[in-house]
Amino acid sequence: MKKYFQFEELGTNYRREFIGGLTTFLAMAYILVVNPITLTLMDVEGLPDALRMDYGAVFVATALAAAIGSLAMGVIAKYPIALAPGMGLNAFFAYSVVLTQGIPWQTALTGVLFSGIIFMLLTLTGIREKIINSIPPELKFAVGAGIGLFITFIGFQNAGIIVPDPNTMVALGDLTQGNTLLAIFGIFITVIFMTRKIKGGIFFGIVITAVVGMIVGLIQTPSGIVEPAPSLAPTFGAALGPIFNSPGELFTLQLLVVVLTFLFVDFFDTAGTLVAVANQAGLMKENKLPRASRALFADSTATVFGAILGTSTTTSYIESSSGVAAGARSGFASVVTAGFFILSIFFFPLLEVITSAVTAPALIIVGVLMVSALGKIDWTRFEIAVPAFLTIIAMPLSYSIATGIAIGFIFYPITMLVSGKGKQIHPIMYGLFIIFILYFIFLS
Repeated sequence: MKKYFQFEELGTNYRREFIGGLTTFLAMAYILVVNPITLTLMDVEGLPDALRMDYGAVFVATALAAAIGSLAMGVIAKYPIALAPGMGLNAFFAYSVVLTQGIPWQTALTGVLFSGIIFMLLTLTGIREKIINSIPPELKFAVGAGIGLFITFIGFQNAGIIVPDPNTMVALGDLTQGNTLLAIFGIFITVIFMTRKIKGGIFFGIVITAVVGMIVGLIQTPSGIVEPAPSLAPTFGAALGPIFNSPGELFTLQLLVVVLTFLFVDFFDTAGTLVAVANQAGLMKENKLPRASRALFADSTATVFGAILGTSTTTSYIESSSGVAAGARSGFASVVTAGFFILSIFFFPLLEVITSAVTAPALIIVGVLMVSALGKIDWTRFEIAVPAFLTIIAMPLSYSIATGIAIGFIFYPITMLVSGKGKQIHPIMYGLFIIFILYFIFLS
């Protein structure tokens, strides 16, 4: 085991890898709560049960997808990077694809499955790198920042801090409401943890907020601690159903944009995480990432399995950097993280106390982390600032990640051509320009 994971070469040991793997799990365990709440649209009132995913099944699918992805990353690519259903992509799945566009969640899962398969093929053929390189860095950063704003907006809504208003569209909510006060407390405690750089700050913020909610009577105490795992039957294999039962629903421009969005965001989220964590761990060699194809293959494999199990796109987590900071250097840490995700399945009753008010702070703080990409955009170049800004602002205002990407990618070739910099535009960007123009035509 030590030889396979290169302990001696990396200067690590079982203790450091175990602590690193546990730290990573604690840092990202909030996804076990946030993902089921997001995908089941628990905060949306009046939605028929038939249109909702099953909470228990999504919880198990989330844990298993994270375990499979982390295990694959650890064993195949040998990196201390954990995976789980991605924040932002789950919000896009639930609020944009299912709720706004009216696409059944089964068909949306098929879109995730297709994106994972395409991701896998692009990785195996080497095309992935060409597509990534064709998109300007500023737009990559803008997408990440825009998703951060979108997630934060949803968090404020779930907390009751921001509410609908007939005159101004949105307004400040009633801050004296119990659940809103609980969410505000959660924001404060999580901010303190994160500012103090406490490992697993988001996770501990959720736990403490839930405990306080139970103490003051806003949340019902759990009926138990350990129970048999919930059934996976309601979501398992649902992604395959539309392929055989209603293939006509799959060949639409609307679903094509959905698949491309899943694919696009996963592309850059994974690439950014791999480079960032590998740099932190000192694993980069001559500014290149060793075993990059294996890491990308592990990521795409996790997405495929996750879709079949019943969850949105599974991707590499930047929270893995907390495990690296705790000493993780090899893939064994990811194996440890995978083990904790499997164990978490049997503690389902404890997680039932986590409400949308409890998880709202996590969404807001994750949004804060994601908008850090704003600092990497050159705002002094107007031809770049316009498409970047429109990408960012359109996501929360239109309540759609796809719309933000489409608007930004349409304006980028226009501003670059007008500024006389058309030669800097990659041909693939022109293809995306046409695709998104058609998207808006058919959408209207």
